[in-house]
Amino acid sequence: MEHFLKQIFFGNSMRSYLVVLATILFALIIKKFISKYLARIVYRIFSKKDKVNHRDAFISLILPPLELFLFLFIAFTAFDALNFPKEFDFHIYRVTFFEAIDSVTNASLIIVFIWLCLRVIDFIALVMADKALLTKEAADRQILLFFKDFLKVLLVLAGVLMVLKFSFQRDVSGLLTGLSLVGAAVAFATKESIENLIASFIIFFDKPFRVGDFVKVQSFAGTVEKIGLRSTKIRSAAKTLLTIPNKQMVDSVVDNVTLTTQRMAELRVELGLTTSPTQIDNLLNAIRTYLKQNNQVVSSMVNLVDAGKKAHIISALYYVKMPQEYSDFLLLCEGVNLFAIQKVQELGIDLAAANTEVHVKNMDQKEQN
Repeated sequence: MEHFLKQIFFGNSMRSYLVVLATILFALIIKKFISKYLARIVYRIFSKKDKVNHRDAFISLILPPLELFLFLFIAFTAFDALNFPKEFDFHIYRVTFFEAIDSVTNASLIIVFIWLCLRVIDFIALVMADKALLTKEAADRQILLFFKDFLKVLLVLAGVLMVLKFSFQRDVSGLLTGLSLVGAAVAFATKESIENLIASFIIFFDKPFRVGDFVKVQSFAGTVEKIGLRSTKIRSAAKTLLTIPNKQMVDSVVDNVTLTTQRMAELRVELGLTTSPTQIDNLLNAIRTYLKQNNQVVSSMVNLVDAGKKAHIISALYYVKMPQEYSDFLLLCEGVNLFAIQKVQELGIDLAAANTEVHVKNMDQKEQN
């Protein structure tokens, strides 16, 4: 038996071959257990920062690449203990067989390691996606998907450069210089698209508006349906779909009507010059009482603003609670107008002009104060 173990084949003893074989078989047996143990340790690192329970999902994601990486690492380390046979010392094109095997070994470890890192990114994205669901923000989920894919692309590019550097001994500095020149040319050619992309980041982080908000920008108005990486899609009141570049959305003044804390309305009543002070005072008190009793009206100001040559003008400014559908707001204004007309008729007041105007404006709480 001892004689058999000392026999030399291809520059190595049978003992060495058996040790390598036993190491590989041992790696096949224990790789799953060691991988699970390491996965739990890595998960604890994440769980300290995030209490969301995704242990099973994390282990299922990270286990396959981690098992393969550990097995390849142990197997290649075991094979490295053997002497390379002189019989296999030949050239393939301009590369020796040993160099080819060494390149394949390094490339395999790098590729599996990149696969492992991609799975970690998937897990982080999974945790962040659950947080985004709690916030009910579609834009948060959208930017999460974008950065997930963006990081994966960067990681794959880094993996390719590592393979070229450590497996094929290529100088990647020249390649990076060439890529930077190509990137500069592409950036110059796609200047407008890059500006829109940067503007989309500003919208995602600053959040001047969200999906579902009713906004006014320049001469356009409508409900935001989608915030993309290049443009924002708005559904107008005419039910047409407007596509506005994100740069224009950032550079323009955007009026987010949905975030309005109060909505202001104005009632103007022009009374004839024959109206007596008593009639005017009764009409003022009636409108004031009506607005105070309306639970949708936050505050109001009813005054005789002008006693002119042609008419006595009563102005009633009142602020309505938000959020509120615009159709409901118009119905409330309609009720105020009808009440004013009814009181004018009951008090026997003649109008200077047969019109009652309602001016609808948006006013923030800060502007009111």
